[in-house]
Amino acid sequence: MQYDGIIFDLDGTLWDSSEEIRFSWGEVLKKQPDIPALPSRETLESVMGLGAEELTEKLFPYLSRERRLEIFDQCAVYECEYLTQHGAKLYPKIRETLAQLSALCPLFIVSNCADGYIQSFLTAHDTARYIRDFECIGRTGKPKSENIRLIVERNHLRTPVYVGDTQWDYEAATTAGVPFIFAAYGFGHVENTPKIDAPAALLDLVEN
Repeated sequence: MQYDGIIFDLDGTLWDSSEEIRFSWGEVLKKQPDIPALPSRETLESVMGLGAEELTEKLFPYLSRERRLEIFDQCAVYECEYLTQHGAKLYPKIRETLAQLSALCPLFIVSNCADGYIQSFLTAHDTARYIRDFECIGRTGKPKSENIRLIVERNHLRTPVYVGDTQWDYEAATTAGVPFIFAAYGFGHVENTPKIDAPAALLDLVEN
């Protein structure tokens, strides 16, 4: 095993929650008098992986910063409640892949999300048993690169790898000094880096 820890992104890497997010956000946004239209699935996918500041600036550029973040907080609370109860679309063989990988080395999650979002994935899909530790901007207020470093440091990892699906993920891992594997089945596109076309392919890639 060439890695002593695998750190995963969540959206576009372990699950696709865009439809569930669109529904749960829609339930909140339709009650807001200053939101003229709900974001499309494509629009939501385009901002997956961004922190609250950047995400809301792209979705609601016509609102003040304070109002954007107020709406984000409301959406995030309901989103986590909804996902915990209903889950989202897992990528093929995610549970089986996590089970097999966790028998080989510790697994982690770092995502740019609200506190409670990663927990909703762990609870709804009974995957907590496979994940040693996780971190997010919603708990630390730090960018993804810093949260990757936190996971590395507190788990004493020497040769970790980060698996994600966007250029932002690649840049965060690179800034943290962690090698990157591109989940090519996700939302983004990254060139000139090792890649997998399905989650189960990670087994061969990390073992060889």
